[in-house]
Amino acid sequence: MAKTPEKSLTRREREIMDIIYRRGRATAQEVLDELPDPPSYSAVRALLRLLEERGHVKHAQEGQKYVYAPSVARSDARKSALAHVVKTFFAGSVDQAVATLVESSQAKLSRAELDRLSEIIDRAKKEGR
Repeated sequence: MAKTPEKSLTRREREIMDIIYRRGRATAQEVLDELPDPPSYSAVRALLRLLEERGHVKHAQEGQKYVYAPSVARSDARKSALAHVVKTFFAGSVDQAVATLVESSQAKLSRAELDRLSEIIDRAKKEGR
């Protein structure tokens, strides 16, 4: 399994990664077509090259085109990003991060969502986490 890249992404790099995760794979032109306020084609290619060098994407050549795909499963990338947020903004305190998410949720949590969170907490208690 590939190691989750730790390097923070710029806004534009996150936009590119969102496109690639959503599509599953994409060429530079496909990324360019979906970017808001898109830069030049060569800028997109340069950003994709940087993302590849940092381990965020990989490419396969299909004819004359490079097709880019995520190097890391989206679930692993989420875990890594969330761990970074908890460490940076909550001094490593998971309970403070969860409390902030629940208390500041713009949409009211449904009964099913609250039950799911309770189940996760109960399971963590049983497992000694």
